Amino acid sequence: MFVQEEKIFAVKVLKVHICTAEGTEWLEEVTEDTTVERLKEKCLKHYVHGSLEDPKTLTHHKLIHAASERILTDTKTVNDENIKDRDVLLLIKKRPPPPPPKMSDISADEKKKQENKAPDKDAILKATAALSTKHTDRTVTQHNIRDFQTELRKILVSLIEVAQKLLALNPDAVELFKKANAMLDEDDEDRVDEQALHQLTEMGFPESRAIKALRLNHMSVTQAMEWLIEHVDDPSVDTPLPGHETSGAAGAAATAPLRSIRQASTEESSRQDELTEIFKRIRRKREFRPDSRAVIALMEMGFEEKEVVDALRVNNNQQDAACEWLLGDRKPSPEDLDKGIDTNSLLFQAILENPVVQLGLTNPKTLLAFEDMLENPLNSTQWMNDPETGPVMLQISRIFQTLNRT
Repeated sequence: MFVQEEKIFAVKVLKVHICTAEGTEWLEEVTEDTTVERLKEKCLKHYVHGSLEDPKTLTHHKLIHAASERILTDTKTVNDENIKDRDVLLLIKKRPPPPPPKMSDISADEKKKQENKAPDKDAILKATAALSTKHTDRTVTQHNIRDFQTELRKILVSLIEVAQKLLALNPDAVELFKKANAMLDEDDEDRVDEQALHQLTEMGFPESRAIKALRLNHMSVTQAMEWLIEHVDDPSVDTPLPGHETSGAAGAAATAPLRSIRQASTEESSRQDELTEIFKRIRRKREFRPDSRAVIALMEMGFEEKEVVDALRVNNNQQDAACEWLLGDRKPSPEDLDKGIDTNSLLFQAILENPVVQLGLTNPKTLLAFEDMLENPLNSTQWMNDPETGPVMLQISRIFQTLNRT
């Protein structure tokens, strides 16, 4: 018996339900090997009732799988996208990118910014030289708050040393390495929105500038584009942001010693020494990352980059407090932040005698929380709300406040 070849290799025909934002609906027949781009073209021809005059029409629309809410990829086939018979697809017009600002508006904004530029340090001191000191209560309050922040940091430094010694006795020490390394490798600030970066580079902006603009403007394409246009003639536009110059190399260099130590002797006594050394390296690996926008704002006031970074580190990335520190006596110094609390002090002894703190110091998560708060103090709220680390932080705060009042 003769069988036609096309019947042997027949491709399955599907009927998919197409819907548009305007409420138009119809059934479209398509084979499993049809590409999404071809299906989209068929839908658009049906939708506009004719041939497509503008070739860009295809790129200005997208197909969405209604059940899974997935945007279908043009280059994939219907079978690749797992589209079944009677599935519902949405034909949606893409949102157009915002129009670039007019040159006249840019010039006006630039002129306005120059007129409103903040005075530098010398101008501020000259203008306020004859003023008498007022609002002393407010000054004392700010000083007390800063003392609390500094003291808390010292407490964490000393508690980390205690926790390291306790955890060195833990038989699951190797797992602690993995958790610590996994936590250190997580760096959300270094991640750049690929889609936003693609939009800016398509406009003609260099990739390095586009990345810098996105980081300064919280991944907003519109604000990043405005920043790029505004700083196109700025000689420092290609200068890397603080903390992003050699982050990749530093991370690789810091990871190598950890791996080599992990492969060292497995004997009990040496294992404890290795753990202590690894935790020291973890702390050195964790570098403070200043808030990029605060750095730019304070440098525009005339301060040097290094002293701006020091000010933000001392004041937990708080721009206003950092400005007061730069204009004041600059106490405490950045070096003071790495010193722990006096282990013989009444405060430290009271903290160590607390049962909740004692139990918490044997939990690996507490150590990682302390390390994270040293690197990024703004994450303290996250750990205060954590069911495991929150009670420990609450007890430390209560003990400090109680002894501070007495």
